[in-house]
Amino acid sequence: MPKKNDEQTATEKSPFEIGDEVSFQIKKQDFTGTIEKAYKNAFLVGFESSDPDIIDTYHNKTVINWQNLKMVKQAPRTKKTEAPAEDDK
Repeated sequence: MPKKNDEQTATEKSPFEIGDEVSFQIKKQDFTGTIEKAYKNAFLVGFESSDPDIIDTYHNKTVINWQNLKMVKQAPRTKKTEAPAEDDK
């Protein structure tokens, strides 16, 4: 079902944004990483691990639902402004 213009996706409602440092669990191990991309209800998180099994499986990136993330350090926020209207000529 397509999104209506006035509806927000789950990630738009979440407290996270690209650049935030977050913590999460993979295979009962705790990791921290940085949000690299937003999807409809999840985020792509880049992280580092010394576990060869984790590296081979995830290649230092994973997609995680935002509800399974915890904020470690919030990235600086920029104010969202609308583009100025062009003058009619």
